[in-house]
Amino acid sequence: AALVVETREHAATGGGENLQWGCGLVGLLPGINSSGVATGDTRRLIDGIKSSSSLRKVNYWNWDFAPRITDGQPQYLSEDFVFMPNSWGIPPGSVSQQLRPAGAVGFLDGDGQPCPAEMATVLLGPNEPDISGSCMGDMMGRCTAPCTTEEADHCPAAHLHGAGGRPLDNGHCNCWQFSHATGCGFWPLEGCSRLQPLPTLWEDAEPSCVSAVMAAWKNTTRTAVQKGYQYLSTPLVAEDIGYARKWIELACGCSEGRCACQEASCGCPAYVGFHFYGYDCQPEQGDYDTLQQRLDAVARIMEDYPFVKGAIINEVGMLNCARGTARCVPDSGRYPASGTPGGACPPTPALPRGLATFVAEVLG
Repeated sequence: AALVVETREHAATGGGENLQWGCGLVGLLPGINSSGVATGDTRRLIDGIKSSSSLRKVNYWNWDFAPRITDGQPQYLSEDFVFMPNSWGIPPGSVSQQLRPAGAVGFLDGDGQPCPAEMATVLLGPNEPDISGSCMGDMMGRCTAPCTTEEADHCPAAHLHGAGGRPLDNGHCNCWQFSHATGCGFWPLEGCSRLQPLPTLWEDAEPSCVSAVMAAWKNTTRTAVQKGYQYLSTPLVAEDIGYARKWIELACGCSEGRCACQEASCGCPAYVGFHFYGYDCQPEQGDYDTLQQRLDAVARIMEDYPFVKGAIINEVGMLNCARGTARCVPDSGRYPASGTPGGACPPTPALPRGLATFVAEVLG
C-alpha cells in the first residue's frame, strides 16, 4: 500500500533549502535484495517517486523504530529511502534503546543487519489514539476492546491469521498474546480510569489522565531530541483532525492563539499526522469529500499556528468493509476483497482501473 505525504514547503533548520518529504511507501517491497539493491519495476517505481521529494529520496515507515522482518517478510530498503520511525503507543517503552539516531545512514535494522537507508529527522507520533479500533486477524471488526481483569479467565484469544474467531458478547478479547490492535486507542493506559481512555481523552474531564498522556509523550520526545530529531508529528489520527489540534495546543502550551513553545524540545509537533481510507471500493460515495475536509482542517491549524509545517498522510488505502457500520468487518461490503485477485478493487464505473484510479484521484 502506498502512503502519501503532503507538506507545506518550509526552510529546513540550519539551511536555506525548502524541505519537502514527498511521497513514500509502506509494506513489502519486492525487488530489493538483502544488500539494498533495487531492480526491475521496483527500481523504476523508486526513481519515479523520488522526484516528489526535495531530498530526492522515498520515505518509508512500518509502525516501528526500524525496518524488520514481519510475518516472515523482510523489509529491505535501498539507499534511496529515508525511514520515518514511529513511536506507536503512548508509554515511552523502549524508545531510548530502539530509536536510532536521526540522520544515521547504514543503521542496524530490527534484526541487527545494516540498512543502507537514511533515518529521517522526524519522529511520527502514536498510532490512531482517536478511535478504539479493533484487534487484527480472526476477530477483526468484532473484538473492539481488551478483556478486563474480571474477564481474564474466560477471555478468548484472537489470532493474527485465520478467520471466524469470536470475542466475548461485549466485544472483548485477548489481543496481546497472538495478535495486535489496529492502534493504541484500543488499549488501557496507566494513570487513566477508563478501559480505553485515549479516544475520549479530551471529553472525559479526567485531568490526571491527560497529564499522564502528556508526560509520557514528553518523555518520548525528550529522548528523540537527544538523538537528533528536529521534528515531531502529532498522533497519527484515524479520523479526527480536532484530536490532533488539541494535542498541539497542550503539547505546545497554547492559549488564545499563542504558544509557549514551538519546537520539538518541548514535545511540540511540526506536522499533523493522519490516515485516509476509502470504503468498499466505492470512494465516490463521500470518501474524497472526507479527505478534503481533513485537509481543510489541517489548513486551519496551519493558519492558527504557523509553526505547523503541514500534514503527513502516511496511510492511504481502501477498507474491505461496508461504510456506515459501527465495526469494519472484513468482506462485509459490496466488493469483498476475498473475491478479487490480490484483494484489490475490481474495475467499476467510478474506478475503471481499480485502486490505480483511486490513487490518481487522491493525488489529483
